[in-house]
Amino acid sequence: MLRPRIIPCLLVHQGGLVKTQGFKSPKYVGDPINAVKIFNEKESDELIVLDIDASVNNAEPNFDLIAKLAEECRMPLCYGGGVKTAAQAARIIDMGVEKVSISSAAIANPALLGEIASAIGRQSVVAVIDVRKRTGLFAKGYEVCTHNARESRKVDPVELAVQLQDAGAGEIVINSVDRDGEMKGYDIELAKQVRQAVSVPATFLGGAGSLEDIEKLVSAIGVVGAAAGSLFVFKGKYRAVLINYPTPSQKEQLCRTALSLNTL
Repeated sequence: MLRPRIIPCLLVHQGGLVKTQGFKSPKYVGDPINAVKIFNEKESDELIVLDIDASVNNAEPNFDLIAKLAEECRMPLCYGGGVKTAAQAARIIDMGVEKVSISSAAIANPALLGEIASAIGRQSVVAVIDVRKRTGLFAKGYEVCTHNARESRKVDPVELAVQLQDAGAGEIVINSVDRDGEMKGYDIELAKQVRQAVSVPATFLGGAGSLEDIEKLVSAIGVVGAAAGSLFVFKGKYRAVLINYPTPSQKEQLCRTALSLNTL
């Protein structure tokens, strides 16, 4: 039986592991390699590592860091940050990474996803869409952001998700800017819209503050990827830094309960 994937998402900034809030104010929370070791011990389903400096600085992927991550990681690893060519993606896969995520470069040029899929296989191509609610007196709906939410595009994220899927993405990740670091739950309504629109695997990131939030997401839309940052690096209301992850029994119970409640 297909099962939801519970996925820690780690952000790398200036070589260190950080956590942001609303894509701003990165707080140092430790060493990326040490975090990977801990998630190995806790038997994480997958791991997403995003270099949040690369696209903003127009830099290529940090291949030295990728090599260290891939050598240490004992779970499926998705890496994103600075990937602009099929050759870069192929090099990352050759290092032992299972998936490569592309965000701003794919939005600027969706055909890039097809080129990368031809080089490494569609199942290894992940398109990340950063989404925030439109602001203003008469604003409605969502807009798509790039470059750490510093730039915005008046594009419907659901339509874009379908476009990127058709261009060659084997998985879509929706990252909610407004909910980043808030720990108040996922944007369930947006998740429903995206999940119903795409046929490839979908993962949702931004807002999880408890295992109950993950349960609500899975209950609402079924078998998806439930990714989180703050939930797995902070503990308690004062957000003390503590790498954590549900035990196998907790994960089993969460998935069983959530899927039994799912009506899709």
